[in-house]
Amino acid sequence: MKSFILIVVTMMCTLSLGAQDKSFYDFTVKTIDGKEFPLSFLKGKKVLVVNVASKCGLTPQYKKLQDLYEKYKDRDFVIIGFPANDFMGQEPGSNEEIATFCSLNYDVTFPMMAKISVKGKNMAPLYQWLTEKELNGKEDAPVQWNFQKFMVDENGNWIGFVAPKESPFSEKIITWIEKE
Repeated sequence: MKSFILIVVTMMCTLSLGAQDKSFYDFTVKTIDGKEFPLSFLKGKKVLVVNVASKCGLTPQYKKLQDLYEKYKDRDFVIIGFPANDFMGQEPGSNEEIATFCSLNYDVTFPMMAKISVKGKNMAPLYQWLTEKELNGKEDAPVQWNFQKFMVDENGNWIGFVAPKESPFSEKIITWIEKE
């Protein structure tokens, strides 16, 4: 009986340790202009990952995201935006149209990635990792709406998320960025 219990405990530990087989750095995405972008390029930086949309009531968050990026970009912090059309068709444009919109309306200079799906059967692999405890090793965090914010530490580990309606300057995000 003792050996059976030991085997079960060993298997459970192995499963829980293997829950996060991948880190953020194991993914490669495409930039909004179609270039491959290995997320390993961001090693050593805190990363705020945000699914964005141009025709949403929360779209003005682009300004606060840009302000946040400007304030902290010299402190090994970066924001990456992922346009997604998963909520009521609020991001119908092409990558080129989205890039133009972000530049003209919000002077966005943080990295923007190519349009993806952040939920459902066509969900991008990165967003599967961000939203599924089985993959990120921490918590299930399905995307609720446009402008959900995910925090990834400088080692590529999933730290947490902030709901779409919360400001990019929420206490949770600022405390995380400023923590040494």
